[in-house]
Amino acid sequence: MIVSKNIKAAARSLSKACNDLNFSEPVTHVYNPLEYAWPAHEQYITRAANNKKKVVFLGMNPGPFGMAQTGVPFGEVSAVRDWIGINAPISKPENEHPKRPIEGLKCARSEVSGRRLWGLFAERFNSADTFFTDHFIINHCPLVFMEKSGKNRTPDKLPNDEITPLMEVCDSHLHKVVEILEPEWLIAVGGFAQKRALAALDDLDIRIGKILHPSPASPAANKGWAKQATTQLKELGVWH
Repeated sequence: MIVSKNIKAAARSLSKACNDLNFSEPVTHVYNPLEYAWPAHEQYITRAANNKKKVVFLGMNPGPFGMAQTGVPFGEVSAVRDWIGINAPISKPENEHPKRPIEGLKCARSEVSGRRLWGLFAERFNSADTFFTDHFIINHCPLVFMEKSGKNRTPDKLPNDEITPLMEVCDSHLHKVVEILEPEWLIAVGGFAQKRALAALDDLDIRIGKILHPSPASPAANKGWAKQATTQLKELGVWH
């Protein structure tokens, strides 16, 4: 319980620090699921982060049909609701984009990256509890950025004067999570996450690896992502 309590406190601090930051056009809407979906995220931490870990997976930031809807990293609705068993109420952000409504666990759109990632874990582990015995998943940045058109804008596309303070608070949170969970491995899901992990954790005794990002925007990921990711994890020595 101490572990999950500390992870929750770190998430709360991250949320507050992010809310104090300012973003300008072309970003017109910023969602913080650690705020409006906190009951779901809190439930996720309670179930998934109540002990030290062997492996922490790190994503970049929430997808509009994943964590933005469910409050869970890579939060494909069916995985979050049916496999992990999250059933908390999810409200709406203050400034909701008309083209990107938050429907919570009733969202009918699929988060392909999340479906692939959680699908791999569901295939390999007989239950979410078994997976969470040694594994945990977080995002580096908790915010979702959208342009006027509704287009998703990833953190790496922000201008320097906006991304620098954002990376500082997110790097600090990542460092805190790793201090609490004491994992052997930090596995970055994609290149951006790997870059942030290397920058944030250079003073800690942890092994940092990377797997291919499961995004459908990646041609390589559309050619049997689960098999490729499993091979990468085995080659690293994370899985056997």
